[in-house]
Amino acid sequence: MESLIVARVVHVLGVVLWIGGVAMVTTVLLPAVRDFTKPEDRILFFEKIEGRFARQARLTTLITGLSGFYMLHVLDAWNRYTQPSYWWVHAMTITWMIFTVMLFVLEPTVMKRKLLERAHVNPESTFAFITRMHIALLALSLVTVAGAVAGSHGWIF
Repeated sequence: MESLIVARVVHVLGVVLWIGGVAMVTTVLLPAVRDFTKPEDRILFFEKIEGRFARQARLTTLITGLSGFYMLHVLDAWNRYTQPSYWWVHAMTITWMIFTVMLFVLEPTVMKRKLLERAHVNPESTFAFITRMHIALLALSLVTVAGAVAGSHGWIF
């Protein structure tokens, strides 16, 4: 049972670093970068900073996913996927999957190149798109975290 406690601690720390980083990028970095005078400088600076954050995000999503699936296995809680009242388990998995695909597949292979190409043509709309995407991902993440905390403490609809 001690390994379950360690897995839960690792899981929560991973979520704090991962979603906390998304919140910082969305609510602090993007608004600060929006104040840059030259629109083309926004994308270049954002890419430089987010590239560093992406490494942290990849590591923390990996740790969060592994610890989450470990807990499901140890608790034999796979049946929660069949119960609508455990919607928050679905939300955690879906949120994790979205970020994992974006961080490990789309961002390094397609998105980075496409966003930079788009930024050369229209830096304003590209930056607005990046901002909207981050706001949507942060909103999904916060709903998921709130549901997971409430649900794991017994609040089930």
